[in-house]
Amino acid sequence: MSIPYRQIGEPTRGGIVCVSDHASNRVPDDIDLGIDPALMNEHIAIDVGVEGIAETMAAEHGIPAHLATISRLVVDLHREEDHPGVVPPQSDGHAIPGNADIDVEARLDRFHRPYHDALAKWLDGRQPDLIISLHSFTPKLATSEEPRPWEVALLYNQDERAARHAIRFFGEEGLTVGDNVPYSGRQLNATMNRHAEAHGRCYCALEVRQDLIANAADQARWAATIADVMRRVALALD
Repeated sequence: MSIPYRQIGEPTRGGIVCVSDHASNRVPDDIDLGIDPALMNEHIAIDVGVEGIAETMAAEHGIPAHLATISRLVVDLHREEDHPGVVPPQSDGHAIPGNADIDVEARLDRFHRPYHDALAKWLDGRQPDLIISLHSFTPKLATSEEPRPWEVALLYNQDERAARHAIRFFGEEGLTVGDNVPYSGRQLNATMNRHAEAHGRCYCALEVRQDLIANAADQARWAATIADVMRRVALALD
């Protein structure tokens, strides 16, 4: 049976951890999505660059990670169970034929619930002071020529305590920082709503532009920057 997550490092009480729901483009052998394999390297299948950043933060900066090991096209771990796109029938204009007329409940049982149950146990066991929810976004939408100018962005729903500090600290690094863009955390914040806001835990839902983290060297640089900023955020929250 496919395990839908992996964990790197051990969280420490009062520390910082990283969670990445879209870190993988893997599709189990017994699932056929029916799409062009080239699409599996695109944003519809994976948040490009985040796995390398998370691995580097865990290995070199002492920030443990809980990472998805399946593609968002198999089941979107960053959606509520009753969300119509939790098993997406289409994404960014591409039909996903293998997700038509499937047993959604079986996908949830196999992937979504084990992922979130393990994450809950992981967080409950150590009670970190700060959670990084790590994602990446495209320089522009496939359906639009309008560029997205932000290099990094912070998303939040009701709890913006950590985000406010992070926006300021990333700005001090000379970066163009988005505030609840290119998506709004008030509409799209499922994992942090469940595992952070519902428990009063501080978090930074972080989006990095994909063209800035396309290779290992850039991922390493961003890992160092994010780790430094998140440590300052944690101190500011004390």
